[in-house]
Amino acid sequence: MHYCQIKNCDIADGPGVRVTLFVSGCRNHCPGCFQQETWDFQYGKLFDREVEDRLLSMLKPDYICGLTLLGGEPFEPENQRALYPFLQRVRAEYPGKSIWYFSGYTFEEMLREGAHPHTECTEAILALGDMLVDGRFILEQKDLTLRFRGSRNQRILMLPESLKARAPVHWPEENLRG
Repeated sequence: MHYCQIKNCDIADGPGVRVTLFVSGCRNHCPGCFQQETWDFQYGKLFDREVEDRLLSMLKPDYICGLTLLGGEPFEPENQRALYPFLQRVRAEYPGKSIWYFSGYTFEEMLREGAHPHTECTEAILALGDMLVDGRFILEQKDLTLRFRGSRNQRILMLPESLKARAPVHWPEENLRG
């Protein structure tokens, strides 16, 4: 897997101060995507053990609230397989820090056997996370006033509750106000 960028001290992609990993590779190709260069699976740098170690080090300070994965598309099958061992390390070393995912795929697509984003590790990856911002970016529904989302169709889901219900459970509305 490749990645295009790492942000330390990101405040735009989840609550609090976060470490953010932008993975490379996306098949959704949403019109109006703000990072079209990340559609290419070979774009950027190789994601290897050294990068994992650097990210884990960046997560250490108390003021860092957690990790956010976006892209590109973290839930492309090949990206999931590369990210799963890393996410296990993050959860083991920092159980109190939150993990947020941004994906153009919906929660329902991820759980559906035979769907493109569903792999042998999808549900395990979802179970390691806390929140999922899901849904493809739709240019006609673009809304710059939304917190943590780019278009009105996108949802912010609480993963433990959603997995337990096997249905989307939305983050409470009061958390969506700036």
